[in-house]
Amino acid sequence: MAIEAKSGRNTSALMKPLTPQGPLAAIVGASPLPRGQVVAKVWDYIRANNLQKPTDKRVILADAKLKLVFGKDECTMFEMNKFIAQYLK
Repeated sequence: MAIEAKSGRNTSALMKPLTPQGPLAAIVGASPLPRGQVVAKVWDYIRANNLQKPTDKRVILADAKLKLVFGKDECTMFEMNKFIAQYLK
């Protein structure tokens, strides 16, 4: 039975472990994780490598590893999940 949030929505899809593939696995590891933990690990990587634009922290500046995931030199934090989803199975 799925866990329900206070809103009554089914949250089991968010908690389902997914396996990072390809360039995403190089950043967060290849073991299955819930989507939220994958995103958190990507943010940890971004902060540890100082990859946020100094004038606009919503913009992520891709290094060599993130460029393989994003397919471009920078993206916004709002676009990031779209790119990450491509590499979760």
